[in-house]
Amino acid sequence: MSARLLLQLLLFVQAAAAGAIAYALARYAGADPMLALAGGLATVVLVRALISVNNFLMSSRAASPTPDEFRLGRAARLRLFGEEFRASMLQSSWLMPRARPSQRIFPGSTVPPVLLLHGYGCNSGYWKHLLPLLDAARISHACPDLEPLGGDIDGYVPAVARAVDALCAASGAPRVTILGHSMGGLVARAYVRKHGAARVARIITLGTPHHGTSLANLGLGANARQMRRARRGDTPESDWLRALAGGEDMATRALVTSIYSHHDNIVAPQTSSHLAGARNIAFGGVGHVALGSNPHILSCIMHELARDTESHE
Repeated sequence: MSARLLLQLLLFVQAAAAGAIAYALARYAGADPMLALAGGLATVVLVRALISVNNFLMSSRAASPTPDEFRLGRAARLRLFGEEFRASMLQSSWLMPRARPSQRIFPGSTVPPVLLLHGYGCNSGYWKHLLPLLDAARISHACPDLEPLGGDIDGYVPAVARAVDALCAASGAPRVTILGHSMGGLVARAYVRKHGAARVARIITLGTPHHGTSLANLGLGANARQMRRARRGDTPESDWLRALAGGEDMATRALVTSIYSHHDNIVAPQTSSHLAGARNIAFGGVGHVALGSNPHILSCIMHELARDTESHE
């Protein structure tokens, strides 16, 4: 099953639940039909908010220490939750259920084209807020969907290889930058392990659990198992993550820029996104899904993409 179909089914279930609650309020409580409908919708939104609260609570139990410069006050914590909840609702209820893979080419661009790889449970719609910035900067880009939903991370590599080749051919560029959110960053590293870095100018990871996340223990599918992290032990990372790291040299690590947040509510401990040998850029006050829409993060991504240019002659 694709993420698109799953999200559409979940939307149908939520709509049905809201309708059932509205019917019960109107039929048995005598509520005005419009108020009953509002009550049904509010109940569904409340449940979604409680799920988001639970994510923050679970991540806090396995959180890494927050550096002093990134500590938040009460108002900032409320903004963190509000932005993350809004981003999650917008992505899962509107953008991703409607998204389709896309590609756009700008001939003559001096910036390497960008291949955008989404994370676990998502699809190409995750990049909706970044695409207008790439268009404005005339940076060629492609957004594939990684399927199946719960597939093995290495199983996504052939599709990524085809996407890299297609983007190079369409743009005339010898190399691409791969930008991966969450699991997408691990897919990018798996691609380099399999095919080498001849066609990769840079890898930028965004909230990627390079050393695993404790919340993946609750996830379904082979990819979730590969991202698991134990809370205790000398080797908390999964066997797959250790094998991935063992197949990289310092030259490969030097290709990677890891952007992450000390308040990520899905990657825990949050310092799991810190990758030795890579360029690591830490933020605070941004949740996992909101990394794809927060203005400061988007500005950082665009700055990183502009750092290296190369001729396409």
